[in-house]
Amino acid sequence: MKIIHFADLHLGVETYGHLNPETGLSSRLEDFLNVLDQVVDYAVTNRVDLVLFCGDAYRTREPTQTQQREFARRIKRLSDKEIPLFLLIGNHDLPNAVGRATAIEIFETLSIPGVTVANRPAIHRIRTASGDIQIAALPWVRRSALLSKEDTRNLDFNQINERLQQILTRIISDQANKLDPVLPAILAAHVWVLNAKVGSEKSMSIGQEHMLLPGSVANPAFDYIALGHIHKGQVLKENPPVVYAGSLERLDFGDEQDEKGFYLVEIQNGTGGERKTSYRFQPVKARRFFTLKVDLKSDDLDPTNTVLKAIEARQAEIKDAITRIEISVPSAIASLLRDNDIRNKAREAYYLSIARNIQHEDRLKGTYSSLQGITPQDALRIYLQMKYKPEEAELLQKYGEEIIKEHAGRL
Repeated sequence: MKIIHFADLHLGVETYGHLNPETGLSSRLEDFLNVLDQVVDYAVTNRVDLVLFCGDAYRTREPTQTQQREFARRIKRLSDKEIPLFLLIGNHDLPNAVGRATAIEIFETLSIPGVTVANRPAIHRIRTASGDIQIAALPWVRRSALLSKEDTRNLDFNQINERLQQILTRIISDQANKLDPVLPAILAAHVWVLNAKVGSEKSMSIGQEHMLLPGSVANPAFDYIALGHIHKGQVLKENPPVVYAGSLERLDFGDEQDEKGFYLVEIQNGTGGERKTSYRFQPVKARRFFTLKVDLKSDDLDPTNTVLKAIEARQAEIKDAITRIEISVPSAIASLLRDNDIRNKAREAYYLSIARNIQHEDRLKGTYSSLQGITPQDALRIYLQMKYKPEEAELLQKYGEEIIKEHAGRL
């Protein structure tokens, strides 16, 4: 039995993009759809038995009609090829009010052939071309659905988190006890497991989040534990495998060094009736992020040319990448930098940002070993000489001293 495990698609992230005039879509939306197409292509070409998605289909709780349409097109392609698809609800999929539908539930309402939507803890038995499999679902669950106000009265966050850990651990244990041992079984969970290395989800977290202990999810009754929510793909345990697929596309510079893709999981029956699980990471061609750092020296007579040479040396990495150029420049030569020349040299970047980190020389270093007892006039002079050119500092000092004298009785 061959299974694709992926998660955290986040359709709708459009930062660092632009409008494609030919399609009318954000170029970043097209990036995310491109990696999703690679998953679907792999599933169809290799005739996998099941595609397992572990939550966060969209960036927001209320995706646009265009985002929903494009996601539905990929789902329909899998359905047309009779490849079952399991959709787990993540925290970004949940509506902002209890009782409202998620954007994913429409596929369950329409009874799309082969599509299963899991919005509550339950065991699903799914028929595949290689036989039946059990999927124990643990979607992202609201705290209010597990704990009442009375339960959390007078508890701090750590105590509430501990109570949630106990409840979720019990849910997983109860599901494991209900499994048919003859059939292969997977736990699909959208959770934050303690000690997992985090990525770009740090900037996308919604509120304070509870965590589960690794031992809570690594129940030996499951052949494989498929996780979503953490954007950095990683294997937390080997036996049974506890695996975060990671986000399918890079979301920001927090993902710059991370390889993106999905896991291909294979479950085989052994000669003695036992089952063997193997898995491997399958990378996708995601949009690259690249940071170029340039440190300039105060005696550099042509700092722009120095930056241009640094760009030239890394041109292959800049091409088609979301690029940021971070220039550390002494204030004395900052005005010599020509942004237009720098942008033109890096024009092959998919997206380009230039950040200047201006280093102000402490021209008065050592003049005052202590600031205790310093007069307002002297304090102003030190500040102005550190921040401005001499002629500007002199003029500002003149006006500043007039204000200080005017208000001398209040200082």
